[in-house]
Amino acid sequence: MPEAATPEVPGQATTDAGNRPLVVLIGPPAAGKTRTGKRVARALAVPFIDTDRVIAAEHGPIPAIFAERGEAAFRALEADAVDAALRQRAVVALGGGAVMTPSVAAALRGHPVVLLTVSAEAAADRLDAESRPLVRDGIGAWESLVAQRMPTYTALATAAWDTSSQPLDRVAAEIAEWARDRAAAAGGS
Repeated sequence: MPEAATPEVPGQATTDAGNRPLVVLIGPPAAGKTRTGKRVARALAVPFIDTDRVIAAEHGPIPAIFAERGEAAFRALEADAVDAALRQRAVVALGGGAVMTPSVAAALRGHPVVLLTVSAEAAADRLDAESRPLVRDGIGAWESLVAQRMPTYTALATAAWDTSSQPLDRVAAEIAEWARDRAAAAGGS
């Protein structure tokens, strides 16, 4: 499965249900959005798009973007990546802070948004401070970010799963089943 976006076809219509994500994963850093998203995409036989990886592939490492251009520049790149991803039939994983950009939050409305949550203890085991610029100060910084973002996460979420202790294969299988059930109820495939 590809880890970045599938190229758009020029002139491709983007308004029908066939060109919308089957699942959009949101949540804090270290919740397992990328690892879970890959598994969900594989189960649904669609591409996986990680917007952070799309940004890194097109613009360089995210920590370097933050250091050289600032968070505002990164968030603008991120909003563009999310906009493009939301026009693809795929499983899409957003960076932890993407939903805090008003245009991104607005764009997510009407999409099947799954919030992945994780306990502070489990997140501490997963965090890589070097690749996550906003949590370099450790789990305390992570907890502050989560407290700030959680109201937005929950307001946007259609469903939620906790990844703290369940195997990600199980979480992914449940999310894939949920997505299939939603598609069947909507008359899609």
